[in-house]
This record gives sequence, C-alpha cells and structure tokens, in this order.
Amino acid sequence: MGDDWRADRIGSALRGGNPTVLRRLEAGFAVIGDVQFLPGYAVLLTDDPAVQRLSDLPRHARLAFLSDMDRLGEAVERACTRLDAGFRRVNLEILGNTDGFLHAHVWPRYTWEPARLVGLPVWLYPRDRWTDERYALGPEHTAVREAIGEELDRLGG
Repeated sequence: MGDDWRADRIGSALRGGNPTVLRRLEAGFAVIGDVQFLPGYAVLLTDDPAVQRLSDLPRHARLAFLSDMDRLGEAVERACTRLDAGFRRVNLEILGNTDGFLHAHVWPRYTWEPARLVGLPVWLYPRDRWTDERYALGPEHTAVREAIGEELDRLGG
C-alpha cells in the first residue's frame, strides 16, 4: 500500500485506505500509533481534516470527540492491563504542535520504562525511539492492536 496514506491520514481513513485504523468512532478514527516503543500507543483522529483544534468544533461535536478520546483511553488501558503486567496508566494529550489537524494521543505507561524517563512526558524520550525501525508499527504488534479493537467493541458507543 505504500506510505502515501501518511500524507493524508484523515482523508485516507475516510476512504478506507489508512492501515492504522482500528475502529471508526462517533467523532473520528481510533488508530494505532506509527511507533510502538510503548506498546499500545494509539491516536484519535478527527474525521474532518479542516478541524485544527478542539475549539473549532461546535459544542456537541467537541463533547463527542472528548468522549471518543475517553473511550480509546479506556480501551488502551484495558488491553495493556491484559497484555503486560508492567502497565501503570494511560496519558491522554491533545497537543497540535506538529500536525495541523485535531488529534489526541493515548500513551500507555509502564513500570519497565527507564527510571529517568518514566515520570516525564513521552516527548522527552530519545529521538531514536521515534525513528528506529525496531519501534515501528509492524506485525509483532498484532496482539495489542487486536486487543485495543476488542476493548473498543466491548465499550461500544
């Protein structure tokens, strides 16, 4: 399929061509993260590429997006608890500093993370975690991907 979907993550999700999509939710798409140095990392993408920030949405749509973020966060928490005894918590973030469309990061955090990093924001992890192919999303992440999808289904809409 190539990486062309990366240039238009939302459009490709709307067209059914984004391979990271886990589920279509009410206000967007739950996707598995491109990097998995913290297994279970997921992102909620808005379903409207023109929306740049949460405040761009009317109140009902804003609440739907936040509800979807909560649902994805709980699904990641349940899946990671089931798959890894070292799971600690989930961090939820809406940043918007790099990508110009509304999205929310769902980061699982673990007891096995390096002591110097475990209490810091994920963004302070060394650059190689973001770029090294060892951490890229791949077939070895099928179990966590499926577990998050199953939990999203259990949590319903």
